[in-house]
Amino acid sequence: MQNSLIKNIAQETVFRLTEQVEVLPGQVVSKTLSQNAALSVTLFAFDKGEEIGTHVSEGDALVTVLEGTGRFTINGAEHVLKAGESLLMPSRKPHAVFAQDAFKMLLLVVFPPLET
Repeated sequence: MQNSLIKNIAQETVFRLTEQVEVLPGQVVSKTLSQNAALSVTLFAFDKGEEIGTHVSEGDALVTVLEGTGRFTINGAEHVLKAGESLLMPSRKPHAVFAQDAFKMLLLVVFPPLET
């Protein structure tokens, strides 16, 4: 069997991303699909009122809301996203995520090349 670069998802099977992670009371749930020095792909499920506090990433973070409503704050500016909407959070800018309603999102982070 060949090692997959994407993990935690059945291969050659049709699926819905929204069904791959579950909203749990009082929690932020994450499921890593792929991670290496260049890229990170993670599914998240937030219960209403849960959050990831302000932090900075070394990579550009592209988020797509799959279900519900989330509030994303980038460098102090708030953006409310609903299912089907996406937002690019630039690297090295402080950002945070808050669940206005229970919601699910796909996060893709692209990191700069490692210096040699």
